[in-house]
Amino acid sequence: MNQTLKSLLIDTKLGQMIAIADEKYLYLLEFTDCKKCDREIKNLKNEVRSNIVSGKNIILKKIEKELKNYFSGKDFNFTTPMKLIGSDFQKNVWKTLQKISPGKTQSYLDTAKAIKKPKAFRAVANANGANKLAIIIPCHRVINTDGKMGGYAGGIARKEWLLAHEKK
Repeated sequence: MNQTLKSLLIDTKLGQMIAIADEKYLYLLEFTDCKKCDREIKNLKNEVRSNIVSGKNIILKKIEKELKNYFSGKDFNFTTPMKLIGSDFQKNVWKTLQKISPGKTQSYLDTAKAIKKPKAFRAVANANGANKLAIIIPCHRVINTDGKMGGYAGGIARKEWLLAHEKK
């Protein structure tokens, strides 16, 4: 094992989230009841060859404060440093999602066009599903071309709440 990551459970208006970070970067932020959460934590341990222990560090304190501000409606911007783990394509999609303004939505097709791969809208949807940093990388802002919600690992009700919250 190369390093030890710290994990912190954070209560939000939409349920408990788990944040995992080292002293420099946030690696994971997910709702604890998300179906993929346990698998993502296991994969993270393997990918970065780390132990994960309960605790706090400067990064976890920062994301905890930013989530509090987000859910209170004070600030929808996140500046916590993140470590993106994924393919180059996925990282490109995730960076593009961060350009979608709070309260706005964009289709999977529009996201594919934004990364100059207009036929890759299904791959964009898969990259959304592989996002390990809920809310910060705003995959909840991506919807179907027909205006329907599309999927969201945290559940459609949460996606709808997040979008409505950001429009206030």
